[in-house]
Amino acid sequence: MEITREIFWNIGNVRILIYLLGLIPVVVLAYGLWKRIRLWRIGKNDNRYDRIWERIKSSLSYGIVQVRTLEKTYPGIMHLLIFWGFVILFLGTLIIAFQEDVTLPFFNFNFFHGGFYLSYSFILDLFGLLAIIGILFALYRRIFLRPESLDNKSEDFFALYWFLVVLVTGYIVEGLRIAATKPDFERWSFAGWQLSSWISLLNLSTDSLKTLHHINWWIHALLSFGFIGYLVYSKFLHIFSSPLSIYFRTFDPVGMVKPIPDLENQETFGVSKLEEFTWKDLLDTDACTKCGRCQDNCPAWQSSKPLSPKKVILDMKNHLVEKGGLLLQKKQLSPEKNLIGDVILEDELWACTTCGACMRVCPVLIEHIPKIVEMRRNLVLMQSRFPSEVSLFFKNLENNYNPWAIGFATRADWAKDLNVRLFSENKDIEYLYYVGCAGSFDERAKKISRALVNILNQAGINFGILGTEEFCCGDHARRIGNEYLAQILIQQNIETFKKYNIKKVIVSCPHGYNIFKNEYPLSGYNLEVIHHSELIYDLIKKGKVSLGRTLDTPVTYHDSCYLGRYNEMYETPRRILKALCSDLKEMERSRYQGFCCGAGGGRMWMEEKLGVRINQMRVEQAQKTGAGIIATACPYCLTMLSDGIKEKEIKDLQAYDLAELVELSLSK
Repeated sequence: MEITREIFWNIGNVRILIYLLGLIPVVVLAYGLWKRIRLWRIGKNDNRYDRIWERIKSSLSYGIVQVRTLEKTYPGIMHLLIFWGFVILFLGTLIIAFQEDVTLPFFNFNFFHGGFYLSYSFILDLFGLLAIIGILFALYRRIFLRPESLDNKSEDFFALYWFLVVLVTGYIVEGLRIAATKPDFERWSFAGWQLSSWISLLNLSTDSLKTLHHINWWIHALLSFGFIGYLVYSKFLHIFSSPLSIYFRTFDPVGMVKPIPDLENQETFGVSKLEEFTWKDLLDTDACTKCGRCQDNCPAWQSSKPLSPKKVILDMKNHLVEKGGLLLQKKQLSPEKNLIGDVILEDELWACTTCGACMRVCPVLIEHIPKIVEMRRNLVLMQSRFPSEVSLFFKNLENNYNPWAIGFATRADWAKDLNVRLFSENKDIEYLYYVGCAGSFDERAKKISRALVNILNQAGINFGILGTEEFCCGDHARRIGNEYLAQILIQQNIETFKKYNIKKVIVSCPHGYNIFKNEYPLSGYNLEVIHHSELIYDLIKKGKVSLGRTLDTPVTYHDSCYLGRYNEMYETPRRILKALCSDLKEMERSRYQGFCCGAGGGRMWMEEKLGVRINQMRVEQAQKTGAGIIATACPYCLTMLSDGIKEKEIKDLQAYDLAELVELSLSK
C-alpha cells in the first residue's frame, strides 16, 4: 500500500502548484455561475422559498432518482449512468483529497487502507465504467439513432468527448500505477487491474511505467481541471441550473394561469420583454437540457406547426445571453430585437393548445405554458394583435357571455322538456349542474347535457341549473390572453354563486372543472367541483345507476388534457367504460402521454391554417386500435373528434361522451 501511495503522491513537492492549478478552474466555474445568476436576477421577483420540505422531496425524486428521466428507457438509463458516474467519481476525489489535505497533515490519520480502500477502489472503478458506458450510449444515440428531438450541435459532441477522455485517462493512470507496483489487493480495482495486465504485455521497466504514470497523471489532472472550468460554459451547465429549477418548481396544478392582480390599475399587461419575466422563468432557460421530450409530445409540433416548446425556451436563452449583459450595464441592444416577433414568432404562440404535455414530461420541471400565455396577454391587451377569428369570439363573450353567436336568453332552452329545476325558483338544491357554453349552445354537446340530466334524475340527485344566470367560465378567454374579459366573466359567476350560496358544482366540461377547481379560488371563491365522470362512477358503485347492457363493440378512450394531465383523472373514466364493455383498447398515446384534440388554449375558436389538423391525427390514432367507438369526457374533445371522423371519412368509428354511453346502457 505504501508503494502505491508513494507513486500516487510523489508530486508532494509541487503540491502548491497543483492547488493553484486546481483553483483556476474553480474560479472560472464560480465566475461563470455568478454571471448566470446575475442574468436570472434581471427577472421580476417570484416567491419560490416556501414549502422547503416539499421542495427537498422534489429534488430527491426528480433530481436524484430522476423519475421523469427514466420514463423513457434508453435516454433515461443513459443519463442515469452518466449522472451517477459523475457524482460518485466527484465524491471519490473529495474523499481522497480530504485524507491527503486534512486528516493526514493535521491529525496524522490515514483511513485509506484495509476494507475501506478496497470498497472505495471497487465502487469508483464500477461507476467510472458505468459513466463511460453512458457516454458511449449518448454518442451512439446522437451519431446513429439521431432522434429528431436532439439538435446534434458540435458543442454537444465536444462536451461528451471531453468527459470521455477525462474518464479514459483516469483509468490509464490507474492501470500504469498498478502495473508499476503490482499489489495483489488492487484486484478490487477490477478495471484498472485488467488494464494493467494489458500494459504488462508491453514489457516496460518499472522506471518507464513510473514515468508514464507521472506524465499521464498530469494529462488527466489538466484535462479534469479544464473540464471543471468548462462545465458552466457548456451543455453541462444544467448540472447546476436543472437542480435549481427542480427545487424552485411551482406547486401549482399543471398549466395554471394566475389572474393579473389589481387589473384596473396595471399599466402594462403580459410580457413583451425579457425583464418582464420572473427570475424563475429566466432560470428555466438555462435549466433546459435540450432533451426534446416537450417537442416529442407537443401536438402542435407533431402536426407540423411552427411551435416547439424546446425552441421557445432555447430562443429565450439565446436572447438572454445576447441582451442580458447589456441590461446589466444599462445599455440597449442595437438593433433592438422584439421578444415577440423577432425572437419568438406570433405563430408559435398561437399554435399552443395549452395541453400541458410539455410541462408533464419535462424532467427538470420547466414551466412553458405560463410563459406562452403571458406573451399572449401582451399581444391581446397591449397590442391588439391576435388571429382575426378571435375578434368574433371576444365579441360574442362580451355581448352574450358565450362564444356562440346565440342570445344568452336561450341558454336553458336545451332543458325545456326535461325535469330540471332552476336555482332562481328553488331554495333547497344541493348541486349546481354548471352546463357550460358547449352544453348549452352546441347541438352535439347538448346531447351530453340531456344524457347527464337523465342519469342524475334516475339516481335521485338533488340538482339544478342557473339557466340565463350562467355565464361562460372564462377559461378560453384567459388562455387566449384576454384576462380582462376572463375576470369579468369569473366575477359575474362568483357573484351568482354567492347569491345562491352554491358550494357543490357538477360539470361536464374539463375546462370548467379545471378553472372552477384550481383558479376560481385565486379569485376568492372555493367550490367542491365534481366532473360528471366522477359522479357517474360513484353512482354506479353505490348501485344508484344500474347498467342493463354492455356495448358490443370495442371502445377506446381519449384523455382530455384538462381532465388528465391537468387534474390526474385517468382511471375513473376507464372504470366506467370497463363496466360498459369487455373490450377497452388503449391508443399508443394515452394517459399522461395522451394526444390533444386541438381545442385547448382557445384553439377551438381559431382556424387551423398551418400543418396537419390535430383532430384528424387523433382520430387516425384511435382508428389504429380497431375500436368502433372513441369515448371522451369533454364536449370540446367530442366536437373535435366528431369533426375529425367526418373530415377523414372514417365509416367504422363513432365518437361519444361517457354520459351518452351510460345513458344508452341504463336499465329500463
